[in-house]
Amino acid sequence: MQQGLQQGRQEGRQEGRQEGRQEGRQEGRQEGERSLVLLLLEQRLGVLPDQVRNRVAALSIDQLEALAIALLNFTSRADLENWLS
Repeated sequence: MQQGLQQGRQEGRQEGRQEGRQEGRQEGRQEGERSLVLLLLEQRLGVLPDQVRNRVAALSIDQLEALAIALLNFTSRADLENWLS
């Protein structure tokens, strides 16, 4: 019984570490995409107001990827504002 309890605890710790690593990778990926999209937006449209940067920062990975594609056709900050609406 004691051995089973120890094995269960060990498995639980391993599972927790694995989940933590996966969450960390996901957060890192999202932060990288967010940084890249903001960089591309500022290259195309100039310095963005903090309010706009915050709205972009709140987007999910899927939304950031969609914005990365859409921004290729942006010609003004109004295009970004319309996309975010």
